[in-house]
Amino acid sequence: MSDIEIRDDRAAGRLEAFAGDEVVGHIEYFVLEAPGHALVPVHTIVEPAHEGKGIADSLARELYAIAAREGTVVAPLCPYVFKWAERHPDEAPAAAPELLRAAKEWLVAHPGRF
Repeated sequence: MSDIEIRDDRAAGRLEAFAGDEVVGHIEYFVLEAPGHALVPVHTIVEPAHEGKGIADSLARELYAIAAREGTVVAPLCPYVFKWAERHPDEAPAAAPELLRAAKEWLVAHPGRF
């Protein structure tokens, strides 16, 4: 996977995996501000031609690394990231239930966002 570069486009709410100039996968997310600060992944998408190459794994790992560097948490609503976190508890601390609840409420209140 050394040919994959991951870039965070915070303004667009996308963590993107690039192979050269091509986006080969991404995580769509938003930043929850209250009741606490959290990165909330909603969807993980890998282009079909690039499936099975560990791209989704690398994206999830980088999302948690970004959160750790920023001193925040990840509140995963994305099924892939949720399962990834269950398999990597040493890298993916669990989010408080109230953050997950608030993230779900935010998503309902912003139906056109994702």
